[in-house]
Amino acid sequence: MILFEGKSKIVRRGVCDDSLVLFYTDIVTAFNGGKRAEPLGKGRLCAAVSNLLFAYLEQNGIKTHTIKIIDEASVLVKKADIIKIEVIVRNVAAGGFSKKYGVTEGKVFDAPIVEFCLKSDELNDPMINESQIIALNLASKEELLELERQSLYINTLLCKRFEQAGIRLVDFKLEFGKVGGEIILCDEISPDSCRLWDIETGAKMDKDIFRQDLGDMLLAYEEVLRRLEHWTN
Repeated sequence: MILFEGKSKIVRRGVCDDSLVLFYTDIVTAFNGGKRAEPLGKGRLCAAVSNLLFAYLEQNGIKTHTIKIIDEASVLVKKADIIKIEVIVRNVAAGGFSKKYGVTEGKVFDAPIVEFCLKSDELNDPMINESQIIALNLASKEELLELERQSLYINTLLCKRFEQAGIRLVDFKLEFGKVGGEIILCDEISPDSCRLWDIETGAKMDKDIFRQDLGDMLLAYEEVLRRLEHWTN
């Protein structure tokens, strides 16, 4: 039974009341749904990359929603109360940040930047600050501190892993939820939700290929997966 259909994933009822099945579709969108395609195999690649990274994060102390992998595009996950805030971590200036603040793309920041956005497709996920989040009862001050702490630790872990695979982690989006009052990592971490550049050439290996019509997005996603699997093995 389908409970929810997002831009690129379908959520179905799980085997019990406290679980859900997350299915990665082949749909890819950009510009808040203004651009859309359905390249065959995209969902499988995103699921594989995300599953690898979630397993790696769990091995290093990050609690996630993953229960078990069902098949190459489906994952059984814990049913969590999703916090309506997206956390964006930026290591390098790119995309909308460069345009909004007039910063040259490729500038490496001295320290990671953490941003909060309201999770709302209808409002185009606007940026939101701490006082606004607290005023709207989206999270407490203590929960915001925990979101930032986990996000920065995740960034440290992911930068290390991607660097070993010859990839620069430019920026990425995280979503969290609460299970029994505990904050856990949810959703996905894949080339759909990260900006990834080849360290040697600077070539883009993420959804910007689709956004900017730079070539075959699937080839880049396959290369990201290949490198991560090689490093794991």
